Amino acid sequence: MMNLNSPLFDKVRSKPVADEPRAEEGPRCEHPGCARKGEFRAPKGRVHEGEFFRFCLDHVREYNQSYNYFAGMSEGAVQNYQKDALTGHRPTWTVGVNGGPGPESKLDAATLLRARLERLRKARAAAGEPRRRVGKLALKALEALGLDENADRATIRRRFKDLAKRLHPDLNEGDRSREDKLRAIIDAYNYLKSEGLA
Repeated sequence: MMNLNSPLFDKVRSKPVADEPRAEEGPRCEHPGCARKGEFRAPKGRVHEGEFFRFCLDHVREYNQSYNYFAGMSEGAVQNYQKDALTGHRPTWTVGVNGGPGPESKLDAATLLRARLERLRKARAAAGEPRRRVGKLALKALEALGLDENADRATIRRRFKDLAKRLHPDLNEGDRSREDKLRAIIDAYNYLKSEGLA
């Protein structure tokens, strides 16, 4: 008779039957009738955020081809969703509620400031007020252009263009002897522009 407790039986291995699906480690594919490993996640849908199905490669591909996040939503609801997606679905507030420019304004802050200063300058000129005094550096820049502190923006621009044409080497047959004077004129004009005077 055979001894079933023999150490020889511990070494005997049998081949699995080919027709039976082999149990794999990890979660199984959630597709009905599939016994393969469910390695791939697929979203359950819009109302189940953060929840996933587990599928094998073939079934996740099949699922992804038919998946539609917006299924069951009206066209208006889809458009609202897309609009909210621009801000990451975070709340937004109307521009200008604290006295700033309204949503109809497409101007940046620098343009608004220049427009306010221009209106103020025109109001002072109409009221007969003298032009404000300019700083020492601005006065020096005006003197480099041959102007005084009462020169307006248009006068400063005309004077700069006239001097640049007279001093530029390309307009004087390549004569570079007045190039230093041209650089001084350009620097003075750029400074006046940065101060809002030109």
